[in-house]
Amino acid sequence: MKWIAGAGNQDLLAIEDLAGVYTLAGVHCLDVAADPAVAAAARRGIAWAEARGAPRPWLMLSLSDGVDPHFRKAWFDPARCPPDCPRPCERVCPALAIGPAATGRPGVLPERCYGCGRCLPACPHGLIAERDQILPAEAVPPLLAALAPDAIELHTRIGRAGAFAARLAQVQASGVPLRRLAVSCGLEPAAGEQPAEDQASQATPELLAAELWRRFAAVRGAGLRPLWQLDGRPMSGDVGGGMAHAAVRLLERVAPLAPPGPLQLAGGTNQRTLELLERRTFPQGRSWAGAAGVAFGGVARSLLQPFLLEAQARGRRLLDEPGLWPRALAEARTLVQPWLSRSATGPGRPL
Repeated sequence: MKWIAGAGNQDLLAIEDLAGVYTLAGVHCLDVAADPAVAAAARRGIAWAEARGAPRPWLMLSLSDGVDPHFRKAWFDPARCPPDCPRPCERVCPALAIGPAATGRPGVLPERCYGCGRCLPACPHGLIAERDQILPAEAVPPLLAALAPDAIELHTRIGRAGAFAARLAQVQASGVPLRRLAVSCGLEPAAGEQPAEDQASQATPELLAAELWRRFAAVRGAGLRPLWQLDGRPMSGDVGGGMAHAAVRLLERVAPLAPPGPLQLAGGTNQRTLELLERRTFPQGRSWAGAAGVAFGGVARSLLQPFLLEAQARGRRLLDEPGLWPRALAEARTLVQPWLSRSATGPGRPL
C-alpha cells in the first residue's frame, strides 16, 4: 500500500502530518515530490510514527520524463479576477489552494496546489493557466544522491520511450541503490485536461502494455526492479466512488499483457476499489489476483482534511494534538486496514 502526497505538493506541514498518520496506519510506501524540504517533512512524519511502534515505510520520490499533469501548478493573476465572480475555482479545489482561505486574496497558493486541474475548466473567465514543474536533467543525479530515497517513480506516457530512457540514465547516474523503480502510466487524462490528439487515438490497453514492455527492457537493463503503477483516472479518488472503476478496468485489461513485475492500482482509487476488485475474476482464476498493491492520493488527504484544518486553526501540527491525531488515525485505518487484512490471500504477482 502506498500513500501519495502528490508530485507537486509542497505543503510541508500537511505532508508531515499525513506521512505520520499514514505510516502509523500501516502503509508500506510514501510517495512525495523530489524536493529536499518535502522529503525532510515526510521523514519527520515517519520518525514520529516510528516512535509509536510503526515499521519504517519506503520513501519514494516522483519524477517525470516530460510534461505531465502531476507536475504542474495552477496560476492566475488575482488583479484580473472580477470582484463579483462567484469563484467556482475555490469550490472545486480539493487542496484548498485557491482563495482568501488559502492566500488572503483570490489567488493560488502554489505550495498546496498539486496539479489536479479541476480549476481550469471551472473558471468562467478562462483566467487560470497551468505551469509545468519539471526538473532539468542536470539537477536529477545530485538531488537524488542527496535525498537517498528507497524508490523512485517515473511518470511516463505512451510514445515517450526515448525521454524515459534519458530520465532513467539520470537516475542511474545518482548512484542511489533503489528497492524499486516504479513506472506510472495510464490512458486517461487528469481532471480538467484534454488529451492530445495522437494520445487519444492511440491510447488502448494493448498499446499501453506494449509501452510497458519497452520500459521493462530499459529498467532491467539498468539493473533495477520494476513496479507498474496503472494510473486509471489521475488525481480523482476523492471525487466519488465511481472513479474507482477506471483503475480496476485498466488492471483487468492490462494484467494479462503486462511484463513481469507487480501491478499497482492508482488514479481514482478510493474506498470502493477493493469491493470492485473482489467482484471480478482475473486470468489467474482468483479475485483481485492481478493486483499486487494499491496507491491512495486524493481520497487519503480528503479523509483527514478536517483534522488538518482543525490543527492548523490552533497553529499546531496535527501530530502534536493528542485529541486529534488518534481520530485522524482511525479514519486513515478505514482506508488502509481492509487491504492489509487481505494481504495473506493477496496478490498473484510476486513483489
